Amino acid sequence: MVVAYILILLVGAVVLFSLEKLSVDLITLLLLLALVLPGILTPSEAFAGFGSDIIVILASIFVVSAGLQDAGVLDWIGGEMQRRAKVGTKTFLLSMMSVVGGTSAFMNNTTVTALFTPLVSGLAREGGVSPSKLLMPVAFASILGGTCTLIGTSTNVAVSGFIEHHGMEPLSMFEVTPIGLIILATGIAYMMLVGVRMLPDRRDADLAGGTEFRKYLSELLVLPGSPLVGQSLAESDLAILEFHVLKVTRDGSDIAAEPGVVFQAGDRVVVSGNLKNLMVVLAIEGLDMRADRRFGSDDMRAGDSKVAEVMVAARSSAIGRSIHDLDLLRRAGTSVLALYRHGQTVVASIESERLKEGDVLLVQAEPFRFPILQENFGLTVLEQVAATHPRPKRGVAVLAVFVAAVVCGSFGILPLSACFLTAAVATILMGAVSIERVYQFIDWRLLILIGGMTAFGVAMDKTGTATFLSGIIAQAFGPFGVIGILAGFFVLTILLTQPMSNAAAALVVLPVAISTAEMLGCNPRTFSIGVMLAASISFIAPLEPSCILVYGPGKYRFADFVKTGLGLTLVLGVVVLLLLPVFWPLY
Repeated sequence: MVVAYILILLVGAVVLFSLEKLSVDLITLLLLLALVLPGILTPSEAFAGFGSDIIVILASIFVVSAGLQDAGVLDWIGGEMQRRAKVGTKTFLLSMMSVVGGTSAFMNNTTVTALFTPLVSGLAREGGVSPSKLLMPVAFASILGGTCTLIGTSTNVAVSGFIEHHGMEPLSMFEVTPIGLIILATGIAYMMLVGVRMLPDRRDADLAGGTEFRKYLSELLVLPGSPLVGQSLAESDLAILEFHVLKVTRDGSDIAAEPGVVFQAGDRVVVSGNLKNLMVVLAIEGLDMRADRRFGSDDMRAGDSKVAEVMVAARSSAIGRSIHDLDLLRRAGTSVLALYRHGQTVVASIESERLKEGDVLLVQAEPFRFPILQENFGLTVLEQVAATHPRPKRGVAVLAVFVAAVVCGSFGILPLSACFLTAAVATILMGAVSIERVYQFIDWRLLILIGGMTAFGVAMDKTGTATFLSGIIAQAFGPFGVIGILAGFFVLTILLTQPMSNAAAALVVLPVAISTAEMLGCNPRTFSIGVMLAASISFIAPLEPSCILVYGPGKYRFADFVKTGLGLTLVLGVVVLLLLPVFWPLY
């Protein structure tokens, strides 16, 4: 009876994860309650995962990653890539995927994709190449690079923690590096020889032409003392900057935008102009440019903020909502400056205009808030307009601290969790990242998912559900031998990563795989690592967070990922299944 209850919870979790009606952390907490309230798990068993070393390691890596981003390390890397190889060539593709994969070996792959997407998009536009030719390889390289070390992806860390709880030795820092490098090299070779021919070439003539060709709509407030006060529309600074004035609102009433209109303090002026001139207006004293705020409120600190273009991607929660409804200033610390809509004229108030897929917003915020726009609202960063100012000395310091943590942890000088926590604290103390940014940058939902799903795996073991399922799988795949059974778990994990996150899929399959290995007298570590790697080589659909991040900017379709990723998944599956027994014997 208990086994049936656990199976119902498992099926329910898979369905809820796939529907995406509830956030993954809320689903995980509901699962924990469903295990604790009936007494299947004690509170200490259910919540033990949240106090594990794994959570500390992941949170610390997020902190160091924030420091590296703020120091402009990745911007410097992008510049080096551009300097050494022409964008669009196979040499550039090789160097780009190698750099992204190498970076992802030591940082969360979703974070790496989020950091490199606007960088590579900008390089593509400067080089006259469609971003769709480069962004899918960025996502794939970040996922492949995550297989190279223990900390390369949250899936590896989660699996290591689970097998340690099961009585096995946890994964060492570089235990999976040999097979991980082979996986990365195979993936890069496939994309260069086969995948590049399948990548679509989708150019929006207006977007691809560069930011200077877009005509943004914005609303300006003429403040007392503004140089615009007393100027007529035809001879104003706005006319000199080639702005098209669409509407003037004074004391709540609209005034026809005629050449002889003289601007007064308090006027709200709706204008259309290119990005370069909008940036000039942004710097003019006495003019306030916002589309989403109550005019007269305190400005954000200009020295800490950057301007970026973000696009309303497919399935964005912003579609159908107005800038006013989104309230990004309060909810994400981001101010909307202007709106661009290709081929259409916005005639209503910018603040109340309902957003559509493909709309581009000009926003201003502290750089760390841009990934939040993607995660919470489906707004994809196209590129930062005002380049960040690299801080090489601070970047080198953060990098040195991180390398020291990796070395100390790898050689067992200190526990891995202590090493990375020390690196995180040092990053904060040296001023590379503020404590406020730390709490924004850490992916709390991922930490809750891993802590909770680890407990669910314990419940599957404790209730005998894992043993029950392992018997079914052993019977179904038994005629194909041990490799056939391992391949069955491999395929099952890949399929589950479609509706679920990689870490969740691995943690669901893991207890069953370990139980099956023990039943067959095989090495449970081989089965565990097989499941772990299977969760990281699924490229069939754009449901992995890294793929979702590039879906909008690359103008991809679902079929693009199936066409390009299916062959890659099959090739990597064969490679991993052949090499697993070589690195981790079956018996």
